[in-house]
Amino acid sequence: MAVTRVLALGRAELTLLGRNRMALYIALLMPVTMVAAMQRSLDDLDLGASGMSLKEVSITGAFGYILLFAVYQNLVSAYVARREELVLKRLRTGEAGDAEILTGAALPAVGVALAQCAVLVVAGVSLLGLRAVARPDLLLAGLLLGVVLSVALAAVTAGWAKTVESAQLVTMPLMVLSLLGSGLFIPVEIMPDGLAGACRLLPLTPVVELMRGGWLGGMGAGEALRALGTALAWAGLGVFAVRRWFRWEPRR
Repeated sequence: MAVTRVLALGRAELTLLGRNRMALYIALLMPVTMVAAMQRSLDDLDLGASGMSLKEVSITGAFGYILLFAVYQNLVSAYVARREELVLKRLRTGEAGDAEILTGAALPAVGVALAQCAVLVVAGVSLLGLRAVARPDLLLAGLLLGVVLSVALAAVTAGWAKTVESAQLVTMPLMVLSLLGSGLFIPVEIMPDGLAGACRLLPLTPVVELMRGGWLGGMGAGEALRALGTALAWAGLGVFAVRRWFRWEPRR
């Protein structure tokens, strides 16, 4: 069965992830490090127009860090490594379909990200004094769309890297754009109108808006529909790009 094959691939990938200390560090500790760095960087920033406190901005921004580091960057390296080692090519000769292979390889990273997001919400409410989740539906929708989008973008980006070492370089453009423009560091609400409009078209921005609005509330129906539409469009485009351009053959 497809589910059995995907889970088997996921278990194998989890074993490899456990042996890779650098990948574990990026997935588990980098989001925490980025939250701490962001809080220090935003001390002098006026967040009044955003309607959020520094703590609310930094903690909800951590959702984006988790998607970027635990899923996107981690999976780019994993896909490149398995491709160059001919693992993906050998798997395609078996019963597993293309979607099953890519999904199975992504399972450990996705599992880590979902667990981190759950811990983040619990710790934010119970330990850090943040308000309870106002719209669980929006938070969950943003998280699921963010996972799908991050996996798809990782698969597409992996095609540009020839080695695992170069995989870290090809992820930088999207990482930098997302960190600076998707509301992780600076809320889109306090940006100039023209810049805010452009930043809302970035892949990760609608995902962060949905998760932030789902947790903190205050997101109108029009804003929610706009963010959902943009996130769905990016997710659909990402899945299409994977089907069209993902590289199964080694690049060497």
